[in-house]
Amino acid sequence: MSENPELGLRTEPAAGQVTDAGDEGYSKALAPRHVNMIAIGGAIGTGLFLGAGGRLADAGPSLALVYAVCGMFAFMVVRALGELVLYRPSSGAFVSYAREFLGEKGAFVAGWMYFLNWATTGVVDITAVALYTHYWGMFTDVPQWALALIALLVVLSVNLISVRIFGELEFWFAIVKVGALVAFMAIGVFLLTTGHAVDGHTGGPGLITDNGGVLPAGLLPMLLIVQGVVFAYASVEMVGITAGETKDPHKVVPRAINSIMWRIALFYVGSVLLLAMLLPWDAYTAGESPFVTVLSHVGIPAAGGVMNLVVLTAALSSLNSGLYSTGRILRSMAKSASAPRFTGVMNRNQVPYGGILLTSGVCVLGVGLNAVVPEDAFEIVLNFAAIGILATWGLIMVCHLRFWRKTRRGELTRPGYRLPGAPFTQLVTLAFLAAVPVLMAADGEGPGRTTVLCLPLIAVALVAGWYGVRGRVTGVRTGAVPDTAGQEGQA
Repeated sequence: MSENPELGLRTEPAAGQVTDAGDEGYSKALAPRHVNMIAIGGAIGTGLFLGAGGRLADAGPSLALVYAVCGMFAFMVVRALGELVLYRPSSGAFVSYAREFLGEKGAFVAGWMYFLNWATTGVVDITAVALYTHYWGMFTDVPQWALALIALLVVLSVNLISVRIFGELEFWFAIVKVGALVAFMAIGVFLLTTGHAVDGHTGGPGLITDNGGVLPAGLLPMLLIVQGVVFAYASVEMVGITAGETKDPHKVVPRAINSIMWRIALFYVGSVLLLAMLLPWDAYTAGESPFVTVLSHVGIPAAGGVMNLVVLTAALSSLNSGLYSTGRILRSMAKSASAPRFTGVMNRNQVPYGGILLTSGVCVLGVGLNAVVPEDAFEIVLNFAAIGILATWGLIMVCHLRFWRKTRRGELTRPGYRLPGAPFTQLVTLAFLAAVPVLMAADGEGPGRTTVLCLPLIAVALVAGWYGVRGRVTGVRTGAVPDTAGQEGQA
């Protein structure tokens, strides 16, 4: 085995295959059903269960079109990642590919922007769990910060035990979400086909055409909701990270990725169209799940409580996924010294607990945020998570474009499972992702504009961080500094 010029990568002489040092030591405990349900869980979350109500109120039925367009680009990103996974499965996923195709600077940016995404998303998730738990009277007197801390400790414990326990929990979280959506869609179709009125409105396509059409509020509101819809699809890329901990990624990952497209079409676009045909678009509000809005008007008993439980499950699922994925990404970075050394250590159950604990530490700051400004905690961090996921998706497409160019020169070989339409697909997707911050900046005095104004600060932090670790990174490459990440702290 020889060292690759890029840090943390090695080349196997027998096959010329690049491997990532950060992939060593993992178990292969994730079964195909776990990976498939993780793919579902990544595509369905609180963005649909809760966020769709406010977006319907803002943009009307055009929300279905926005979900379809953003879903198509999300699928292209995960399809590009899928091709890279089949080229070389890695738990470091896009960070490992950035290291190979963009150099260690690219891996540094990819890893820390992904960490920004999930660390801030974790704060959003524990805040959401606390808010949803307050729905039930028995918890109203419990401080919001205490509920947030309990949620974090429970999910952290699950992640530290073993990857199989994580997979099982994510499997059942996904079952709850899918089951709830299927049940609602069955009820919705029944109401439409039987002509049952909802709050005095007889459902059907006429409810759209008679209330301003697809764009009742105009084109601009439709464009402004794009950033929220992109965030709703965040974590679809996590299916690529699971490749390093499943026994047969070349079969399991393509099957899971291919299913994402029809799930987006059915669950996102289909459910929004149903919602728009059951009640006028202005009957929905940002403070209530649109599914609860419909079910409460048709007399479904305990509809609010049931849907609140589902949304609570979605938030816990997202937190669970965030701790899992950042633990693996940070370990890959630690092996090349671009993340703290302790984030590379694993416990006796082959779990990279150092990185998981670092993400949890940021989430603890979120607990403090819930104690100081409980009303604003959600909005403060939500848009920073959107910036993190945009950067991650963009770097995945850039890596795939570099990979594609190398295959055109005959340096590498594309697997049979491919992103269609290269390089046009990558360029169009990158243009779309670049347009989203522009739309965020156009959001008047909203939080999206504030987040865009913070981009220079994020860039300065990345530059300062890189110069802070550059000496050690160079030392690991030259052998002047021994790479002990992952060897210390075994427990």
